[in-house]
Amino acid sequence: MQKELWLLRHGKSDQDTDLTDIDRPLKKRGEKNAFEMGRWMEQNQLIPEVIITSPAKRAYDTACIVTEAMHGNPDHIVVDKRIYFHGIEEIKNVLSDVASHSHKILIIGHNPDFENLVQELVGVEHLPKAKKLIPTATLVRLLLEDDIRNISAGTVKLLAIMRPKNLP
Repeated sequence: MQKELWLLRHGKSDQDTDLTDIDRPLKKRGEKNAFEMGRWMEQNQLIPEVIITSPAKRAYDTACIVTEAMHGNPDHIVVDKRIYFHGIEEIKNVLSDVASHSHKILIIGHNPDFENLVQELVGVEHLPKAKKLIPTATLVRLLLEDDIRNISAGTVKLLAIMRPKNLP
């Protein structure tokens, strides 16, 4: 059976702060976009079996807001430090860890890792031309073959990229 991987970049964060990068909060716009994306996901029956997020405050808060918008339980969110700027191989490892028991996986994290991962797995030639492929609060839907442990370049199909500005 095929699996779907959904990559959601965290909502717009507040960069005008003296806090460390990992502690930066969402801006009001980031909270609003995260809620709208979660509501859109629920309306389109895109309900993940597992939600994994970076430990960064902006990513974790995005995960909580999206989960609440889908009427889910934020207590079921898994925090994994490997998603916080550890590179695409670590994201693949996270995915491999949950692949055997999940078919709809949502990972909430950061660029440039997300853009690099999508470019590698899908192939740049199969992606839309855009100034920024994955802006904040953007959801990327990918179709994976059943055995995620063998995920490699060209084995993944891009289903959609949904940006907050394009939500109905």
